[in-house]
Amino acid sequence: METREELLLALQVVEKWEKDQKDLWFWEKLGRLPFALLDKVTPKFVQEKVGQVLDEMISYVETGGRYLTSSQGIVEKFEKKTGTAPLTLEQVGQVPLAIQNEVAREYAKARSTFATIQGATTGIGGLFTLAIDIPMLLGLSLKVLQEVCMCYGFDPQDKSERVFMIKVLQFSSSDYVGKQAILSEERSQLFSQLQGWREVVLIHAENFGWKKLFQLIPVAGIVFGAYLNRKTIEDLAETASMMYRKRRILERLQVEMV
Repeated sequence: METREELLLALQVVEKWEKDQKDLWFWEKLGRLPFALLDKVTPKFVQEKVGQVLDEMISYVETGGRYLTSSQGIVEKFEKKTGTAPLTLEQVGQVPLAIQNEVAREYAKARSTFATIQGATTGIGGLFTLAIDIPMLLGLSLKVLQEVCMCYGFDPQDKSERVFMIKVLQFSSSDYVGKQAILSEERSQLFSQLQGWREVVLIHAENFGWKKLFQLIPVAGIVFGAYLNRKTIEDLAETASMMYRKRRILERLQVEMV
């Protein structure tokens, strides 16, 4: 395990990342337009797919549904990294941070590469393939969130962890003010302040649908699709890694103080 000094240095890295968080790009802010306006400019089939995303995300938070990821593969990867077997997911939470960070980066890189290829491929067909891309990207987003969650020894089988993922989604799609507000919350207030998590999911789904409209542009849809999908997964993975890493660091520092 890390020393207190090493944990404090690791915490400084996360806090520096928090301070470096910037505002949203202009095109990302377009997704924050009033929903009534979005309804007027968004094709019906995209609205239907966004509605599907909303329903499935809510179902995921409530029950895990068909998007719940097994921990077996991640546990096996940690067994190879540490040379220790068998391990449980709880024991993965006790693995040194350096190894947790390394495995989380490996999963994020693999999912980002897949998302880029997926976005470019579905961007070719514009209107026809966009209907396929939206639910696929949802599944990939939830998958990478769960993988990062488990890389730090937390269990997405626990509903409270799935609710925490909504906080990650909220952070990744918030502007600068919103991000700072999230970071300033007391940890003890985290879940009580997410009682309206369905609204957070709705906002994320609406923003998500607006961004995908860029893929309807002929030819350019390939570039937009590849970029948007890659950026979505990269941002989610980085945010999840930092937020879960901070939780693990603070827990270990708390143990050091006992």
